[in-house]
Amino acid sequence: MTDNPADDLKPSFRGDVTVELIKHTASDADVLFAARVSTAGEQSLEELQKDPERSKGLINYLMRDRHGSPFEHNSMTFFVSAPIFVFREFMRHRVGWSYNEESGRYRELEPVFYVPAEDRKLVQQGRPGKYEFVEGTPEQHKTVTTAMEESYRQSYAAYQEMLKAGVAREVARATLPVGLFSSMYATCNARSLMHFLGLRTQHELAKVPSFPQREIEMVAEKMEAEWAKLMPLTHAAYNANGRVAP
Repeated sequence: MTDNPADDLKPSFRGDVTVELIKHTASDADVLFAARVSTAGEQSLEELQKDPERSKGLINYLMRDRHGSPFEHNSMTFFVSAPIFVFREFMRHRVGWSYNEESGRYRELEPVFYVPAEDRKLVQQGRPGKYEFVEGTPEQHKTVTTAMEESYRQSYAAYQEMLKAGVAREVARATLPVGLFSSMYATCNARSLMHFLGLRTQHELAKVPSFPQREIEMVAEKMEAEWAKLMPLTHAAYNANGRVAP
C-alpha cells in the first residue's frame, strides 16, 4: 500500500449499467387531476384520492389524441452509472430533463471502464440508414476485450502519472477515454421519459422504429421498468398507442 489510496486503484471492467430510482412524485392519478382541471376546476384534486383504474379510459384518450401536458405533472429522479459515451447521447434530450454529473475537475475519477458483454452484438452490416448489428465471433470478442482493457490501463496510468506530478485534475482527465464510467442524477417527467424511450429503445409495439445504440438502450430499459411500476395505466396506454410520446 502507498500513502495515497488512489495510487493502489487498479482498473476494473464491466459490461452492464446501473439505474436506480432515487425519488419520485409520480402516479396515474397525477395525469387525471391535471387533465380534469379543465372541466372540474379545483374539484379535480379529488382525483388524487380515487382509484385511477376507474379512469384508465381517459388516460388512453389523452395518449391516443396526444394531449400531452397532463403527463408532465410528475417527477422521477434516477441515479445512472454508465460509460461517458452513453451520457453524451443522453444529454441530447433537453426538454423536460435535468442533469447533474460527477465532475473530473473536482474529484479524482475511479478506474471503472466499459467492456462489452459477450451478448453485445459487435458487427455492423449494411449501409448507413439501412444496417443491422449481428453477433461477433469469439475471436472478435477477444480482440475487443484485449484491446479495450490494454488501452484503458495505459490511459489511466497516464492520468495517475500526471496527478502525481501535480497536474490539475481538469487537465489530467483529458487522457481518459469515453469508455470510463461516470455517474449522474437525471430528473424527468413521464412525458419527457416517453419521448426518450421512443428514441432509445427498439420495441415491437413501436409505430415508429428506432435503432438506438445498445448501451443507452440498456439504461432506457431499466428506467422504463421503474416507471411502469409507478404509472402502470400510463405505461399501458403508451404501449397500446404505438409508444409515441403525446
